Amino acid sequence: MLSICGMDCCDRCDRRGDCGGCVQTQGHPFGGSCVAAECVKKGGAQGLADCKSALIGEFNRLGIPHLHIEELHLLNGAYVNLEYPLPGGQTVKFLADNQVYWGNQVEIPGSERCYGLVAGEGFLLVAEYGCQGAQPELVLYKRREAGPAAPQGKEK
Repeated sequence: MLSICGMDCCDRCDRRGDCGGCVQTQGHPFGGSCVAAECVKKGGAQGLADCKSALIGEFNRLGIPHLHIEELHLLNGAYVNLEYPLPGGQTVKFLADNQVYWGNQVEIPGSERCYGLVAGEGFLLVAEYGCQGAQPELVLYKRREAGPAAPQGKEK
């Protein structure tokens, strides 16, 4: 097995030579950390499933038009760490290139743009961008109370 979580991300990764291997690095590929490996370390296979389920629910409850997901994938930070323009003209990156995050992409109906979703330890990020990440705009950056497996509040 190449990965701690049992997912086939290692087999599909074109940066595998730079990674060092999930198992070999104890869940710290590229010198950073992997959200899936951390979920498994904290709660095993069930912890991983709970983590993904909780994050999918959080993204779907954001109330952003046309944003609904059924799945999250593991994505290397180097691929999803876009530079976002700020009102003063500067640009900023919110992610780390050496981390592995949960993420997905959702096409916006009637538009040539997409939503990009990224979740890591303690945050959710939603961006809107064009083809190949062109002209990214930050839609939402939200801190979470805890990491990827944050417990949901009790409904009243």
